[in-house]
Amino acid sequence: MRVLIAPFILLAGLGGPAAASDIHLRKSTADEVKSVCAKVGGNYTQDAHGYGCGTDCNGKPGTDCVVYCKTDDKCTAQVIGARRPTSLQSALQAPARHAR
Repeated sequence: MRVLIAPFILLAGLGGPAAASDIHLRKSTADEVKSVCAKVGGNYTQDAHGYGCGTDCNGKPGTDCVVYCKTDDKCTAQVIGARRPTSLQSALQAPARHAR
């Protein structure tokens, strides 16, 4: 029985954090990030090295969709799945679902 469980645990682990991807976005000011963060319902943070925002991708604070900008450098977004956001707002919120 242990032989069958080990491969399952290994495969189950591949769908977790490995499914997230880092996307590089244009350089944005702290004020821009703070404004977009408030607009999408996220949690803005700032420290000595940079600033960022985290959301649950659905309009509440969380860590499923995160943008972090190093001071005087480009921003990096971490999103779940195969999304390829091109703006701060699209990185911090899930795309709208289309009715069929």
